[in-house]
Amino acid sequence: MPRRFAWASLPDDELLQLRLKDLKVKIDGTWVEDCVKALYEELEQRDLRIRPHMWVSDEWFSPDNTPGIAIPFYLTHPRLMRLERKKIIDVEGGTVRECMRILRHETGHVIQAAYELHRRRRWQQLFGRSSKRYPSHYRPNPASKNFVQHLRLWYAQSHPDEDFAETFAVWMRPRSDWRKRYAGWPALKKLEYVDELMAEIAKERPLLTHRILVDPLSRLNKTLEEHYRKKLELYSVESPKTYDRDLQRMFSDNPQHRRSPAASTFLRKNRAKIRQMVSKWTGEYQLTLDAVLDDMIGRCRELKLRAVGPERQLMMDFAVLLTAKTVHSLYSPSRRQWIAL
Repeated sequence: MPRRFAWASLPDDELLQLRLKDLKVKIDGTWVEDCVKALYEELEQRDLRIRPHMWVSDEWFSPDNTPGIAIPFYLTHPRLMRLERKKIIDVEGGTVRECMRILRHETGHVIQAAYELHRRRRWQQLFGRSSKRYPSHYRPNPASKNFVQHLRLWYAQSHPDEDFAETFAVWMRPRSDWRKRYAGWPALKKLEYVDELMAEIAKERPLLTHRILVDPLSRLNKTLEEHYRKKLELYSVESPKTYDRDLQRMFSDNPQHRRSPAASTFLRKNRAKIRQMVSKWTGEYQLTLDAVLDDMIGRCRELKLRAVGPERQLMMDFAVLLTAKTVHSLYSPSRRQWIAL
């Protein structure tokens, strides 16, 4: 029987005033607990002794001083997932499939730290030095075959630790058929090394065993409102303002089309479909795309543009434009780094 919480019936404005510690949610008894059990079963099938301990915090992360994984609070209750979706649009790890993907990734970090794998010369030759400073931004190459593709935004390219965690996650996934999927890729050498390395450490006792809770929810005094204010700042990026020429090519400012729907109205009507489509194509967070769409809608309004032609074709053409702008921004030196999962 799921636990009942008085805050579950509160409207958003009142819920946002609660401190994170006041939520008092746990993993036990939730669907996330089933994901954790499934992860343990996968580790057992691989003959790996380690079983990361889990606790609830404000975001996904795995510290390097304990073999465990923090799980974000919003996954522990449907009401909190609804609030997350309303505030951030994406619910990271909000499905069983995505939750398992992230858990495998985090387990890669746990195993690296627990067995000090980054100290091995071959590890450093393939992945780089773990001591390398996390950059303020990274410029992924979507066409690169030197890295596996697992989490969004070509995350393996951000840092050697993330490269290993992503490679481990691909190796770990049941029925991933990674030998066939990455045949001919330089990244295959990393996967083969992980395969050899996991066989070597199988059933070995980890060096890091002390279980502690880092930033558990019970000690977080910030309110939900403060949490989301900071998170929204993190997801926002400085988008390029060079939209006008592209928008004027796609839409019309000719007076003869004044009876056609306003381009701003057309975009508002279709923004959810466009946002979802481009997010799927690029891996970009929907919240970031939504901010860019806001700018584009504002420019369409200022330029008094009209949507002329079949709506379906216009929507596809605009999605292609937004995709191009998104990929361009991924290469921009001003792009901030996504926070490590």
